[in-house]
Amino acid sequence: LHVEGLFRVPGHSLRQAALREMLNTAAEIDLETGDFHPNDAATLLKVYLGELPEPLLTHRHYHAHLKIGELTHFDEKGNKTNVPDKERQIEAFQLLFMLLPPTNRSLLKLLLDLLYHTARSQHMNKMSAINLATMFAPHIIWPKNVTASDLQGNIEKLNNGVAFLIRHSQKLFKAPVYIKEYARLFYTGSKTLQSNDDLTLSSGSKTGSIAAIIAPSPSPSMKSIAGETSSTGTIKPSENQSYTESCLRELYMQVNSMPESAKKKKLIRQFEKQPDPTFSAETRTPFIKRHWRSRSAGGVIKRKALGGQISAAKENGTLQRRGINCY
Repeated sequence: LHVEGLFRVPGHSLRQAALREMLNTAAEIDLETGDFHPNDAATLLKVYLGELPEPLLTHRHYHAHLKIGELTHFDEKGNKTNVPDKERQIEAFQLLFMLLPPTNRSLLKLLLDLLYHTARSQHMNKMSAINLATMFAPHIIWPKNVTASDLQGNIEKLNNGVAFLIRHSQKLFKAPVYIKEYARLFYTGSKTLQSNDDLTLSSGSKTGSIAAIIAPSPSPSMKSIAGETSSTGTIKPSENQSYTESCLRELYMQVNSMPESAKKKKLIRQFEKQPDPTFSAETRTPFIKRHWRSRSAGGVIKRKALGGQISAAKENGTLQRRGINCY
């Protein structure tokens, strides 16, 4: 890491070819023997990254990296400034790296860690974070089969973005605090959930540990579930059915309280197909029987506008028939 121009000065082509052959054949390599110069290994690393079928940071995330670099602070009036918001950028990268394929994420972590320690020795190797970013951006983030002219004004953004990754590499592979907290709540059954959203999230757990994460003000259905839960905080297998039925009852009551509509009728019919007597017609308010024409708002308006004419026409028709009968 102390060699001047590391990753910038190319190694010897013959030594690189020999080192590459040893790596391809999985031969044992001892870089301490002096057979290879650090520049040989450094150059070969860049060659390897450049020959990957897809950039290490992936084509899919290319535009995301450009957008993250544009995250800046806002002034007191809410106007965007030119001051980068480093905390938001770090959080965005943390989330983005969680979406990388596992192999890409592992290799990226090792690479950025190497470049981070290389940049810390820039007083000896003359390779700062931006210098290293200029060397590696074409290999890890540039889309394949493009040239510098194709990227136009994005080259500086890409270089600055990679330099940011190098400088903050020790923070980028940790999940944001709020995600770690939700994961802890989900897997450990903490009793500190406070919001309805938390309760909804916990009720969707497939682990069955519902009662252990009840919020301070749970719904009646959740209280009943808590009463049926074992002392260990998990729902017993024999009680899974009653838990499911309780949830279905609550859902049925919510549907039953919806305004009268065709959608509500459809949902009610689906519930009534279930063998559970909970969803019988006796447990819901009866639908108001309406004429089939009343379903159309246009029909209502038309009848209102033409109602007098239709009534008059019917009356005339009746009188005519009566006149014919008289004759």
